[in-house]
Amino acid sequence: MLAILHPDTPLDSDAYRQTLHFLEHLPGVSVKVHEVEGAVQRLTELYLLGDTKSLDKDEIEALPAVERVIRISDDYRILGRHRDDQRQSGFTYNGVEFSQNNLNLFAGLCAVDNQEHVDIMMRELAAHGQHCTRMGAYKPRTNPYSFQGHGKSCLPWVFETAGKHDIRVIAMEITHESHIEEIDECLEKLGRPTGVMLQVGTRNTQNFELLKAIGRQKTYPVLLKRGFGITLNESLNAAEYLASEGNANVVFCLRGMKTDAGSPHRNMVDFAHVPTVKRLTRMPVCIDPSHSVGSRDAAPDGIPDVMHATAQGVVAGANMVLVDFHPRPEKALVDGPQALLMEELPAYLEDVNQCHQLWKKRQEIYRKTGVTATT
Repeated sequence: MLAILHPDTPLDSDAYRQTLHFLEHLPGVSVKVHEVEGAVQRLTELYLLGDTKSLDKDEIEALPAVERVIRISDDYRILGRHRDDQRQSGFTYNGVEFSQNNLNLFAGLCAVDNQEHVDIMMRELAAHGQHCTRMGAYKPRTNPYSFQGHGKSCLPWVFETAGKHDIRVIAMEITHESHIEEIDECLEKLGRPTGVMLQVGTRNTQNFELLKAIGRQKTYPVLLKRGFGITLNESLNAAEYLASEGNANVVFCLRGMKTDAGSPHRNMVDFAHVPTVKRLTRMPVCIDPSHSVGSRDAAPDGIPDVMHATAQGVVAGANMVLVDFHPRPEKALVDGPQALLMEELPAYLEDVNQCHQLWKKRQEIYRKTGVTATT
């Protein structure tokens, strides 16, 4: 059961203390507090765990700080939608909103290679009004002899360059909990010129100890990629690991499924699951067309497969796009063959925007029918 308090309820108020005191003394029930920081208000959610079937919903809703009560299912207790569209979806971080209604583009380098390329990438993004990017400092690789990323040595100049170009959020994959501390120490030392979204790669989707460590910190939001060889339900439960430890600021990323059925693409594109994830959870949904397609090959219409795959996800309602660009793909240390060219950035941005506007128009079409969907 979930008790949602009135917005901006002070945690030192009599109403909050009375409410918490009552709930904490319910037999067989424990209370877990979650803070949800939105763009315009702060919400406090109290999760009642244990034997809650016999609890009187009306009695709990009558408590002084409680706005409403929801009975929740076992799946995705914190991140689940639970047939309640009033619950806030998404969050705001470092001035950037992440929700199930908007769209953010994270174009950038799959792996940071040198300062020149980082500066070119961020300068071009800033010139086109973009405030987010992807920059890989820690790179898990299948081959132990492949480039593993520059690690913490590149963080100072990556973060300083981001601050110079007003890049506010960098999606950066981590592979060990010590990387959180390295990122945090570097940002603090530099005066926090930018922000970081901690990315969990597909290989670590079920690294539960790493998920717990990331979930225990609340400074940085998380981008969790779907596991390439597990079910959607298993991947969504991985996201719940993060939220259960206290960090519910999670974006879920679809990046394709590892199967030969997807050939000649690198993975089987799974962007039809964009609306499914939004229906089941309150998480914003990201798509990664670069790792789904894995090449710059173009169709006879002259449009690269990566752009076609992007369009599929955005028209379906994706809220974030994680895509590889590189000033000189032939010199990229990781995934150069799939990186788009800098001169393709303006067209890509225009294409993505038009697809997002089309998604909005599609919503209006179905709203006018007056048909209410059932879940």
